[in-house]
Amino acid sequence: MEGTPPRRPQQQRKQVLLRLDPLVYEALARWAGDELRSANAQIEFLLRRALAEAGRLPGGTGPIPRRGRPPAAAEPEGPEA
Repeated sequence: MEGTPPRRPQQQRKQVLLRLDPLVYEALARWAGDELRSANAQIEFLLRRALAEAGRLPGGTGPIPRRGRPPAAAEPEGPEA
C-alpha cells in the first residue's frame, strides 16, 4: 500500500511507579471515572496532551490504545438458513 506509513513493531508498554499525594490521586480517579477511563489511562491521556501542547510528543508515538474489548472476529450477518 503506497502512502501508508510503515507499522512499527509492537512494543511492550513501559511500567512506571508513580507516587502521588492521596488527594491528587482521588481527584484524578474521580475525573477518570467521569470520562469512563481508568486512572492509569487518564494519566497517560493527560501526559500525552501536555507533551503535544508543549511540542514534545515524539513523532513516532502511536495512538492511545482504544478502550473496551477488542473487535470481535467477523461474524456472518443475519440468521443462517
